[in-house]
Amino acid sequence: MTRGNPCQLPGMLPNYDPNDNEAGMKILEDLTENVEQIQQRVLEEIITRNARTDYLKGFLDGQFDKQVFKKTVPVVNYEDIKPYIERIANGDSSNIISAEPIIELLTSSGTSGGQPKMMPSTAEDLHRKTFFYNLLVPVMNKYVDGLDEGKAMYLLFVKPETKTPSGLMARPVLTSYYKSNNFQNRPFNRFNVFTSPDETILCSDSKQSMYCQLLCGLVQRQEVLRVGAVFASAFLRAIKFLEDNWKELCSNIRTGHVSDWITDPGCRKVVSLVLNKPKPELADLIEHECSSSMAQYVSTLEYYSGGLPLVSTMYASSECYFGINFKPLSKPWDVSYTLIPNMAYFEFLPVKEKNEDGAQYVQCNGVCKENCMEKETEKEDVETVELVDVKLGQYYELVVTTFTGLYRYRVGDILMVTGFHNKAPQFRFVHRRNVVLSIDTDKTSEEDLLKAVTKAKVIVESLGILLIEYTSYADTSSIPGHYVLFWELTSKGNNHLPVLDPKIMEQCCSTVEESLDSVYRRCRRKDNSIGPLEIRVVQHGTFDALMDFCVSQGSSVNQYKTPRCIKSGEAINILDSRVVARFFSQKAPFWELV
Repeated sequence: MTRGNPCQLPGMLPNYDPNDNEAGMKILEDLTENVEQIQQRVLEEIITRNARTDYLKGFLDGQFDKQVFKKTVPVVNYEDIKPYIERIANGDSSNIISAEPIIELLTSSGTSGGQPKMMPSTAEDLHRKTFFYNLLVPVMNKYVDGLDEGKAMYLLFVKPETKTPSGLMARPVLTSYYKSNNFQNRPFNRFNVFTSPDETILCSDSKQSMYCQLLCGLVQRQEVLRVGAVFASAFLRAIKFLEDNWKELCSNIRTGHVSDWITDPGCRKVVSLVLNKPKPELADLIEHECSSSMAQYVSTLEYYSGGLPLVSTMYASSECYFGINFKPLSKPWDVSYTLIPNMAYFEFLPVKEKNEDGAQYVQCNGVCKENCMEKETEKEDVETVELVDVKLGQYYELVVTTFTGLYRYRVGDILMVTGFHNKAPQFRFVHRRNVVLSIDTDKTSEEDLLKAVTKAKVIVESLGILLIEYTSYADTSSIPGHYVLFWELTSKGNNHLPVLDPKIMEQCCSTVEESLDSVYRRCRRKDNSIGPLEIRVVQHGTFDALMDFCVSQGSSVNQYKTPRCIKSGEAINILDSRVVARFFSQKAPFWELV
């Protein structure tokens, strides 16, 4: 692990020693006590820096006033700013949107036109992320003692990256951070010592990276105080990987030699140093644990945690790092995040939950408002609410203005206000706007799903078979999780269920997968973080039964529309009880790094 001197942080980011818990907590208290003043300073600084960029000067006309900014600069989504991002990717100057040089483009898990969205990033933004990460430590130390007495087995990975025509790299936000000097030359922090050497984290081969990180963690098991990954799905994949490879891992530990198929030079060197010498007693212990229990149970975080707390420390995205969980030991379903006011300028679009007649805006999977996909908010009809003015119990869509060139940008996350820490609101993440399916970093919208199903149903239509109705859900009961589509089919001219050719139905599964976006296909083909898509054919009348259930739960008969994604266990049981045939995709969809 490379060490260096602490970097000098830019304005609005107080510099402090991350080993000093008291100083860290004081900064958090100051930030959350002075939310309104800090938010005003943030907006003033962003406007002052960037008012002369091509994008803003078209709205501000040389003015630097906050009220002019909110009156004239529109609330936008990605399609509105995409032309500017593409111009920069193709070689145009950064100052069309940012006074600070844009050094890379961060690829989001959301997509546009089937390709990942790209968000601008500056050198200063890496410092902002470092500052944010350092603030997580004093919060954890407030609730858990002794974190400086051992190590963290965090499984961290880099993802594929590409170079744009301008020469700027386009890569995921975490890959950007792990490859930065801020991470690789980070100052020593006794509360964040990792079992994974940097070389194993930075290995581009995900299988070698996973194997080496697990091997290093197992060898240092006596020092491990906590384990984790950025995404829960990645941690579950690690458990499944351990189930599949524990014998080989034990063999490496027993002999003191890493497997020959680990060919990455950096990985081989550092893992050999960690292994150091044969450890037959440790190998015996791990072998006993794995062979006696792991294969008997469905892999779930709660089972494998053995009662230990499941902690979600932060809320962040490619656009911006947002908030910190000030109560890290709370149950996963009770987690709320306090937005840190110096990260960006935050605004909120109110989300309506009900129609005028009291019915829910859109079918909420037939059951629960938390699974709703709300109506698209008309930008001109709804005024934004500032961070200090949100109301307890209300739902909002997050809008951000960042230091990196995003202005009044709709992130797409729906949040609910759950409380306050000092004067800073706390939010629970409810769901992504317009996302119906997600297993890993994939985000499939209702429109994406419709397009894919439309292509697949052509296959059966040519055989005289009609797709009457469909819905879906993300099945995470196994590892990796996979998409499940429920199809009700009938023969043309009657209501009889046709005889189905397995090869044809498997082709339908593959066609759906090939029609989904590049993030899904990468997760499916390269990362192996999503399993083969499944189509479950249901008997005639199944979707009538689903409608009856939704109506019984309060949905309006007059406004009922089949939900395209199901999250209610009861609704899934209704569908599953009527399944007459199941088919899986037999090949991974095409994907290549563009």
